Amino acid sequence: MGPLFYKLPAQHIIPDYKEAARYSGYTQPICDSDIVSAKIKDCCSQLQKILMPQAVFQEFPLTVLPPDQADGPSTIQFANITIKSKDLGTNLKGCSSIVLFAATIGPMTDTLIRKTQNTGSADAAFMQACGAMFIESFVDLLNDYIKQNALCRGLKSHPRYSPGYGDVPLSFQKNIFNLLPCSKIGLTLMDSLIMAPEKSVTALIGLE
Repeated sequence: MGPLFYKLPAQHIIPDYKEAARYSGYTQPICDSDIVSAKIKDCCSQLQKILMPQAVFQEFPLTVLPPDQADGPSTIQFANITIKSKDLGTNLKGCSSIVLFAATIGPMTDTLIRKTQNTGSADAAFMQACGAMFIESFVDLLNDYIKQNALCRGLKSHPRYSPGYGDVPLSFQKNIFNLLPCSKIGLTLMDSLIMAPEKSVTALIGLE
């Protein structure tokens, strides 16, 4: 199976104001009359007008070899890639295939966030938080889409896992970019391993 693309209209990404508040570090309850709530809703409104949610994903056959010794790393193999990882081995235990994906909400989000930061606006932190909320909300919808497709085939999906977590280095992103046509959704990986646009996510999902 080749790469598949997933796109949604911006209005399908419903703002989660409480989650945006959490990303901004605001832990107190918010209400409609709260100044913080008003700022978050305003930032979400501005961002939602320019979102371009799109993703690419592809499924590959997977082999997970057990550790050579107790409590050691498993050997994970797919698409001519081999990685040793204890954490990923635990996540992918019992899986026979793996889905790699890359998702973004588009370059205009980064542009608006930078513009807010450059003006020294106090809203910059809220704009960052709302951007983080939108990409995570989009990835959650993508995750559900992949999960439902797997269920239709009698497969169970494992929790998604992103490079940079646990013992999987951030450099593993290079493998994802080598295997997926990320440029077709306007996504690139810089030498610093930072993605452009920044409000983007790469991850893998095991299918059992």
